[in-house]
Amino acid sequence: MMKAIIKIGLFLVLCVYVVILSKLVLFKYLSLHEILAHFAFRYEGPTWNEHNLIPFQTIFFYLFSTDINFSIRVENLVGNIIGFAPFGFLLPFIWRKFHKLTNIVLATLCLSFTFEFVQLIFKFGSFDVDDLLLNTLGGVIGYLPILICKVVIQNRQQHKLMGRGIK
Repeated sequence: MMKAIIKIGLFLVLCVYVVILSKLVLFKYLSLHEILAHFAFRYEGPTWNEHNLIPFQTIFFYLFSTDINFSIRVENLVGNIIGFAPFGFLLPFIWRKFHKLTNIVLATLCLSFTFEFVQLIFKFGSFDVDDLLLNTLGGVIGYLPILICKVVIQNRQQHKLMGRGIK
């Protein structure tokens, strides 16, 4: 019973987190009026020039460009990573299938792609393949403490069994 309550609580935390992340990723600079105006589906011509489809282009730009303020660089690079770390951390506590790194990578990539696709369609920002990379890295970093604990526990169990002469 207690386990179910904890899972429900963690699921609610995940929902609140995704809502906050949506606000930060999609609507960070928009008022409510501007957000609603984006849902009018007015065609304003192609905007592909505002998007990045070349892996590492934006990352290298922020790392090596001296024309960009340091705080903007940190916000864009580190923010994309840190923003998705809780996602990779919470999922394994809620669903057993997320005890595997590959599932964390896929889930984080899917969530990130959803945000990028919404930005592309509704023009809330720009689609950037580097955001997919950084966000997915964030999910993996969030999962690392769980993975490390899992490995430590497995090693202790193996040593315990070996100490008893069981192989």
